[in-house]
Amino acid sequence: MKLSLLTAYLESLAPLAYQEDYDNSGLIVGQPEQEVHQALISLDCTEAVVDEAIAKNCQVIVSHHPIVFRGLKKFNGKTYVERVVEKAIRNHIAIYAIHTNLDNVINGVNERICETLGLTNCRILAPKNGLLKKLVTYVPADKADQVRNALFHAGAGNIGNYSECSFNAEGTGTFKGNEDSTPYVGEPGTRHYENEVRIETIYPANLESKLLMALLLAHPYEEVAYDLYTLTNQHQQVGAGMVGELEEAMDEEEFLFEVKQRMHAHVIRHTTLTGKSVKKVAVCGGAGGFLLKHAIAAGADVFITADFKYHEFFDADGKIIIADIGHFESEQFTQQLLFEIIQKKFSNFAVRLTETNTNPVKYYI
Repeated sequence: MKLSLLTAYLESLAPLAYQEDYDNSGLIVGQPEQEVHQALISLDCTEAVVDEAIAKNCQVIVSHHPIVFRGLKKFNGKTYVERVVEKAIRNHIAIYAIHTNLDNVINGVNERICETLGLTNCRILAPKNGLLKKLVTYVPADKADQVRNALFHAGAGNIGNYSECSFNAEGTGTFKGNEDSTPYVGEPGTRHYENEVRIETIYPANLESKLLMALLLAHPYEEVAYDLYTLTNQHQQVGAGMVGELEEAMDEEEFLFEVKQRMHAHVIRHTTLTGKSVKKVAVCGGAGGFLLKHAIAAGADVFITADFKYHEFFDADGKIIIADIGHFESEQFTQQLLFEIIQKKFSNFAVRLTETNTNPVKYYI
């Protein structure tokens, strides 16, 4: 299949608009129209992973971390980033990264951590705002269902666990077309009164073009009246980290041992134990120090993440246990998540998990 078919599906689940400003998710190497038959899934894209893709005849590498974060000025092989990109190009291997956009969706990286730890009642720890908008339009009563259905099909009307959400109010609309008009109802040059329905619905801002196209195609009027509003509401299904609960409270040391086993962590760096039982747990794959205040505010007993610096451990201040399990360890199950996502959608497309351990951190035990 064409590479664009694969990337479009991944971006429908984790839109590029949801990535952080510093990130570089998306198609890094390759052409959207190139044919691909096999994909190699990895957490990182290293030279060894590219060599593995060559050996296994994979035309695309789907990695969590982008190999390129900043612009490259030279390609002379002096850095590992240059060598990876150059080797991929020479061997016609595409590289696609799905990083913080997969971190920030509710069915992404952090949900997989929650599942691995057996957490329930999970929700986004720090929902993002500024991602939602509202569309208001006015439709003849006999075409209201037609327009509503088109908007819902285009992605509007989703609020949490509910879909097809809208508000509708009946009223009377007026218009008078000039001599060049061809109105759906009424006659040019005469004011017309029409029983209309005001339809309001919410939608993700990144779907606006798709939504407006659906509106214009489904609406019967020659000139479609609509309003777009920017909302400050939080998007409860998009944001950083997650928080959930254990089915039964656990002793702190028992819980940390369980985390070590389930997350395949070599070591856990943690703050002083509080002497309380563990019930509510916050998680963030990768470097999650920026979420500590959110974890405390959510009432979490433990915050599982990675890349805490020495002085940042003091910020726990006895209010929470910080458990740093390592960057690779916190995100390693992302590979299986991507494997399952792609395999489920494209059952006839070959997907392989890398056999290369890309963790740059080694432990002397």
